[in-house]
Amino acid sequence: MDKLLWMKCFVRVVETGSFSAVAREMNIGQPNVSRHIASLEKELDTRLFYRSTRQVVPTQEGQHYYAQARQALDLIAQAESEARGQHKPHGLLRLACSPALAAEKIVGVLPDFMARYPDVDLDLRLSDSYIDLVAEGVDIAIRAGVLKDSALRARRIGSSERVFVASAGYLERHGAPGAPADLLQHQCILYTAISGAVADWPFKDEQMQVTGRVRMNSLEGIRAAVLADMGIAYLPSWMVAEQLRSGAVRALLKDHAGPLTPINAVYAADRLLPQRAVVFIDYMEAVFAAAPGLNGVTIA
Repeated sequence: MDKLLWMKCFVRVVETGSFSAVAREMNIGQPNVSRHIASLEKELDTRLFYRSTRQVVPTQEGQHYYAQARQALDLIAQAESEARGQHKPHGLLRLACSPALAAEKIVGVLPDFMARYPDVDLDLRLSDSYIDLVAEGVDIAIRAGVLKDSALRARRIGSSERVFVASAGYLERHGAPGAPADLLQHQCILYTAISGAVADWPFKDEQMQVTGRVRMNSLEGIRAAVLADMGIAYLPSWMVAEQLRSGAVRALLKDHAGPLTPINAVYAADRLLPQRAVVFIDYMEAVFAAAPGLNGVTIA
């Protein structure tokens, strides 16, 4: 009887929602995963999952057991590491981040981080969409905005200044808005990862609902659209710092600018944060502290 193996199978089935995914991950075959879960349910004398042809969902008892089992497995992993004398950060760090932030502010400093911590490997998941950290097995995600998910914890590592921008070509043809309400007469380029056909753009004293004919789920795509004279966008200032300096784009409505956007390192609340994740968060906090546009220092 290998109760620890049963527990590992159970935890990963909860996190992936799939017996077959866990079978592939652990290389043990789906029938074995099913047997291990059945053995655990028999040992606990309780049903852990509702099963259907489409999905696997933990029961209420399964949800409670998962939280304790996940914590137990993390503690075992830490104890084993310390017993081997592995006090230095090590192992695979899975990180989720937007492609734009990764390309412009993170990837460039990774050689230094990995030189400092030679036993840490990195797996970067780059997407403008929010992913389920638990289901994807991700240690930490770097996200902008206020944390709303109570199943997650966040540590603030920076603050992003955001600016309203348009290209010189667009402004020559359409003029510049003098007040937030003037945006209703302009084409606004919307970021669909956080909005739909209508977006609430924040200003110092109000929020303005704006619309536009162009919507994208990529900040890099929106920057390209701005440079193509397609409209006004609301972007992190670090994304357009070079264009602001060259005059290719102009910052608009600066007297009406809204609050800074917090940048957080986010992780699952019920999991023990591995040392490799802790040192990475510390490292990125120092990097962001020195980066205008991510540390509260105005670029525009």
